[in-house]
Amino acid sequence: MKISDMFKKDKIVVSFEIFPPKAQYPVSTIYDTIQSLKVLNPEFISVTYGAGGSSSATTFEIAKKVKNDYDLETLTHFTCIGASSDEIENSLEKIKKINVNNILALRGDSPSNQGDSSLSNSKYRYAKDLVTHIKKNHDFCVGGAAYPEGHLDCRDLETTIDHLKQKVNCGTDFLITQIFFDNRVYYEFLDKVQKNGIDIPISVGIMPILNANQIQRICSLCGASIPSKMQTMIEKYGGNSPDMEKAGIEYACEQISDLVDHNVDGIHIYTMNKPNQVNIIIKQTGLR
Repeated sequence: MKISDMFKKDKIVVSFEIFPPKAQYPVSTIYDTIQSLKVLNPEFISVTYGAGGSSSATTFEIAKKVKNDYDLETLTHFTCIGASSDEIENSLEKIKKINVNNILALRGDSPSNQGDSSLSNSKYRYAKDLVTHIKKNHDFCVGGAAYPEGHLDCRDLETTIDHLKQKVNCGTDFLITQIFFDNRVYYEFLDKVQKNGIDIPISVGIMPILNANQIQRICSLCGASIPSKMQTMIEKYGGNSPDMEKAGIEYACEQISDLVDHNVDGIHIYTMNKPNQVNIIIKQTGLR
């Protein structure tokens, strides 16, 4: 089933993101996580890509498992940076063969040993180029990333939204947002994108913060700001892991409940491969 069709139903689309195990661990270590998430009855599970496509084979293997063995719709991440047309086409054919219908089209990050050269050497420099290729040559449902606080490579939010509109005009079917911790940021972003004529479904990305070190690392990578309420929470509980985890789960639940009250199209939880915490969030918010 195409994810775009899920948004046509009269309910919030609930989905989860997982990532492949580190290279030193067998791929089977993720299977218990998938089974635990399946019980929560998500509309789909997304499987991430590594930097520069470094874990693409593992991503496809997990996506195949999710779709064909666990009978869950799957969204596979797909990056284009540094890839040739033949490499992209070969990967798309692999995705088709494993019976996956949905792709999250991303530019991706340069591998650490290539830097900016992978961008200048690539025909597909931006996600919009990948979307155009997929829509021209295949029948996949294509998702894209949205950045409520602006993309790190853009000078301002207006530029980010302009790039987003180009990506949507190339055929993107739905969007998933980068994380944010202040819902007002998203509501202001949504108002701006709607005024720019972007009217495709948007699933809101939520990440429960379970330890103080995690939030500093995540925010430095994605550019998400830390609101005063969260900063107070970190200062109060950051030195106590169990209390910090409990507070982080409660914070995520409050975010989700408010978003549901504002009739968002979807909730996409970045699980960090921690199904037990996700289970608590799903139950406390009444999403399932």
